[in-house]
Amino acid sequence: MNYDIIVIGSGPGGYVTAIRAAQLGFKTAIVEKENLGGICLNWGCIPTKALLKSAHVFNYLKHAEDYGLNKIENPGFEFSNVIQRSRNVATKMSGGIQFLMKKNKIDVILGTAKVKTGKKISVLSGEKETEYSANHIIIATGARSKELPNLPQDGKKIIGYRQALSLSELPKSMIVVGSGAIGVEFADFYNTMGTKVTIVEFMPNIVPVEDEEVSKHLERSLKKAGIEILTNASVESADVSGNGVKATVKTAKGERILEADILLSAVGISANIENIGLEDIGIQTDKGKILVNDWYETSVPGYYAIGDVIPTQALAHVASAEGITCVEKIKGLSVQKINYGNIPGCTYCSPEIASVGLTEKQAREKGYEIKVGKFPFSASGKATANGDTDGFAKVIFDEKYGEWLGCHLVGNGVTDMIAEAVVARNLETTGHEILKSVHPHPTLSEAIMEATAAAYGEVIHI
Repeated sequence: MNYDIIVIGSGPGGYVTAIRAAQLGFKTAIVEKENLGGICLNWGCIPTKALLKSAHVFNYLKHAEDYGLNKIENPGFEFSNVIQRSRNVATKMSGGIQFLMKKNKIDVILGTAKVKTGKKISVLSGEKETEYSANHIIIATGARSKELPNLPQDGKKIIGYRQALSLSELPKSMIVVGSGAIGVEFADFYNTMGTKVTIVEFMPNIVPVEDEEVSKHLERSLKKAGIEILTNASVESADVSGNGVKATVKTAKGERILEADILLSAVGISANIENIGLEDIGIQTDKGKILVNDWYETSVPGYYAIGDVIPTQALAHVASAEGITCVEKIKGLSVQKINYGNIPGCTYCSPEIASVGLTEKQAREKGYEIKVGKFPFSASGKATANGDTDGFAKVIFDEKYGEWLGCHLVGNGVTDMIAEAVVARNLETTGHEILKSVHPHPTLSEAIMEATAAAYGEVIHI
């Protein structure tokens, strides 16, 4: 069968691409080897947030007295029920994607795809192999948990994020290797539920891509919550011959042996580009990623790639934006290139982190004369009423022109605030314009306005 567009992979990059293609009038098909929604909806973004919500509700129950409520004696849970709720949320979301495919008249092809010459693909489903053709083929096969040679994942004692979402029972102890978003989110969840958690991070700071002040603040908060954190450290080896895991960790102070029930490897992801036919048709790759031009076309005309398989930020919202840009360009619309310097990043541990633009260090290294403003949530009326004042808002402006260079937030609720900075930066809004934009009171969003005021020496509430 021939299509205008075939999308391989149905994660947030793939399914959004397919829907936009259908909206533009293209006869569209999407290929998926497992479940619609890909890793994000089924084993990543969505189910992890469901787990974290359960953990945060549990934490609220333990602190009911702080809100003037009767003390709840020994609040408890069935771990299997917590896991099942997360799986139910994922199943519901995947079902929603099925509805969207039908609504937009997109053909869903189940199986494993390989690209072939002549703008064709083959799809293996069971023992049956079927060939399809399209004018444009878009690869959106996503990524998987990265495995380190010295930490081979057996799915039982050394696990990746997928197994961490579906453990049959709560481990008494866990070593988390890597402190990016995946690492700290799982560390927060398991620690809150009662697991003794140790984070091992190779870099000097946890969440190393974030502004240093944010990293330091989160480290203090996680330590206060009972998580042990080892930075400038690396796991040299792991022995799984006993009942649990015995990890040899190299630190600045010498070697340590850590013992735990389970070790979670959260050191990043690897793109799914193997065994999909790239070499057969000459699509160029570099360092495990597919090379594309500004409009996501590969080295072979008619074949495109988006999302985690290309060398851009491996984020769901980036993949979606790339897919939309790709098919709109194919359609011949007037399309702007994505500004990768204005991509927000969010981490959903407690406290949350949200950021966009340059860190303070990056801004100084680029030679900007800057104005920096901070506003603590301890001075926020809404945060105080919420009973959660941990964190702050930090903004960075160019002193000469007022350009909003960066926004860095840490505190619960901030992932829902960062879009203000993204939109404002996209519109080239200045610091003075933020100051003159009236923010509603009482809200957490006032912290951004107050931080801006602090940068310009006009802060009111601190």
